Amino acid sequence: MLATFVIGLREGLEAALIVGMIAAFLRRNGSSLKPMWLGVGAAILLSAMVGITLEVVSAALPQQQQEAMETIIGVAAVVIVTFMVLWMSKNARTMKSVLETHAGSALKGGSILALAGMAFLAVLREGVETAVFMVAAFQSSLDPLAAGGGAVLGLAIAAGIGFLLFRGAIKINLAKFFTVTGAFLVFVAAGLVMKSLRTAHEAGWLNIGQDATVSLAWLAPNGSARAAILTGVFGIPNDPRAVELLGWALYLIPMLAFVLWPRAWRPNAVRLPRIQFAAAATLGAAAIALAVFAPLTVPAAPSATTTTPVLTSNNQAFGTLRLTPGADPNLLVSSGGAETSHVLTGHGTQSHAGRTAAVYTAQTAPGTPGGAEQLSITDLAALNGGRLPVGISSSSNPGPFAADWHPQGEITVWVVEGIILDAVNTQGATLTLSGGGLSTSRTMAVASDGAWRVPDGHIHSVATELSTYESARSEIVLWSVYLPLVFTLAALALVRAGHRNRRQLLATAPSP
Repeated sequence: MLATFVIGLREGLEAALIVGMIAAFLRRNGSSLKPMWLGVGAAILLSAMVGITLEVVSAALPQQQQEAMETIIGVAAVVIVTFMVLWMSKNARTMKSVLETHAGSALKGGSILALAGMAFLAVLREGVETAVFMVAAFQSSLDPLAAGGGAVLGLAIAAGIGFLLFRGAIKINLAKFFTVTGAFLVFVAAGLVMKSLRTAHEAGWLNIGQDATVSLAWLAPNGSARAAILTGVFGIPNDPRAVELLGWALYLIPMLAFVLWPRAWRPNAVRLPRIQFAAAATLGAAAIALAVFAPLTVPAAPSATTTTPVLTSNNQAFGTLRLTPGADPNLLVSSGGAETSHVLTGHGTQSHAGRTAAVYTAQTAPGTPGGAEQLSITDLAALNGGRLPVGISSSSNPGPFAADWHPQGEITVWVVEGIILDAVNTQGATLTLSGGGLSTSRTMAVASDGAWRVPDGHIHSVATELSTYESARSEIVLWSVYLPLVFTLAALALVRAGHRNRRQLLATAPSP
């Protein structure tokens, strides 16, 4: 509510000041205010339609597209508030004279439409800015109803202040008002930067800089008043990611310095180009340092030659696995001093153990019994996990049984970046029994001594190691590419501004 209240108050007062200046000028010249009010009414109506349209379109989209729409609206709101703060700082002193000049031109032309159009365009800019910023603030708010109430209250108070200023009933220090509200809106806009970076990630547009940084749950627990202020007003989540904190700081620090820097401390025209060139050189050096040294912090990639332990169905050590290098790897299984090779067949990718892995299969290892043999009742119980199958008893079916073995099963391997994530050998057989007191033949599935699997602990360890490496490799792009790029662009902008200010200084310097 506080954020939308201040937005409504500041934007509403800016619009009220513009309308008040035009109205005062027209009244001094004995002209009707009706054309101005027509323009103001049309601008307010169109601005409201812009806000409603943005909200309706965003709400009608699927979830991921909603996040994308919120990102676009948030970025637009940040651009708007930045332009608004910079424009007001530069043009606040001349705004009255410029408006009176335009109004005078319209009166001289005798055009009611020109006068209405001037009021319309003046208020429309403020109205559209307010609409976009309000929509972004509503989407970030924890309580949309309270946010709406804050906006209405801010606009109402702004209208009242504007009327009283027009009537001369009150006087306020507009410079201090716009400085204080500008600083507050810079914090709100910095929160919108964080929110936009979060929704950009949820929309699938931004996947770098997602490492957790600090937890603010201790400061602002969910549902608390402090959480409402921190998240609802300033847009700061209690679990900010690295890219969000970076974006917040890169926006907040220079903008806050611009708004709050005392005029008495601002450099004169002679020193300004030198300061801009020095700042550009500092940013350029920082960009080079990050581009050169940041990649050195990437951890070593997991080795694809590391062997993978496997266990039997009884959790006994069976041996190890490894892959042969190449685009079409083979699986090498080492057990009891012997090594067997299995040709792998690819089957695309699949989500496994929280990772997207390439899936391969192979024929089961040799050694499964085949053909017919005789089994005693004791052998049958051992194959069935220590007990006789249902329907067979030692008294009614004493054996021995004629056993016909049919091998079955396969090896399945899940591979991520050439590393075995998981593997399982379902080697087994179906066993058809006859004789030994059985009136009809019986078929049962049995596991083979050759069946094995990768331990769960090893799967988790490999998945964690891969995630850590990929996260570090992804994060380094932020520090070694994107951040140096931002610093470089800022340095170039400062160099250009420095050259422009130097040319202006030379152009205005007195001739010798």
